[in-house]
Amino acid sequence: MNPYISVLKLRLLNGMQYRAAAFAGVATQFFWGFMYIMIFEAFYQHAIQTPPISFQALVTYIWLQQAFLAFIMLWFRDNELFDLITSGNIAYELCRPCGIYGFWYAKLLAQRLSSAILRSFPILIIAFLLPQPYRMTLPLNVTTFLLFLTSMILGLLLLVAISMFIYISVFITMSPVGSLLVFGVIGEFFAGLTIPIPFMPIWLQNIAYMLPFRLTADFPFRVYSGHIPQNEAIIGILAQLIWLVVLVLLGRFAFNKALRRVVVQGG
Repeated sequence: MNPYISVLKLRLLNGMQYRAAAFAGVATQFFWGFMYIMIFEAFYQHAIQTPPISFQALVTYIWLQQAFLAFIMLWFRDNELFDLITSGNIAYELCRPCGIYGFWYAKLLAQRLSSAILRSFPILIIAFLLPQPYRMTLPLNVTTFLLFLTSMILGLLLLVAISMFIYISVFITMSPVGSLLVFGVIGEFFAGLTIPIPFMPIWLQNIAYMLPFRLTADFPFRVYSGHIPQNEAIIGILAQLIWLVVLVLLGRFAFNKALRRVVVQGG
């Protein structure tokens, strides 16, 4: 584990250096957060039926979404890894005395962690100080917060495992843009980033519940707001663990198969 822990630390420290970019990201995410809240506020004011989530819970959901965007967005990418694959420089990675899948996984995890650390705290602090009805609320109790924290960590690990399939697919397609678009559009929609899962039609919700994407974003945020009860949250956390093991094993298998197709300088 030492090589993976080392790359995690180095990438984390390196990512923490980009404070100006983080500040710009905070400003952008506040803009998008307020825009989404105002759109839903208009929707709630003219809703004929009772919405599936209270407006206050939805406001908290949106602020969490913006604060932890680095944990949940599938279009967050490492262009260096794409260049290694498309240029043939993957040969240098094959010389490393450690597994490439674990090495890349640790690298991607560190990038998301560093970005979230720089951006999340300013957004959360300001969101708690805003006037009603735009203020973010605290969780119902300590147990709910611990369940949220657990689900958020597992959701991050699960998202990195999913994002690894983007890089694996580039071995075959040689098109990073195409892979990002396919995974980004489908994954983020079913993760509840376009609209929260409860607002979807029942048949679409059933599809979302069969896929792992919602466990990376929609599930942790609704656990925090109390929309998902504690007993259902525990079941969801178990589902996260199962999906994580399955996707890591499938990812390793697919990665090893993809490496057999690699052609470097005709060899």
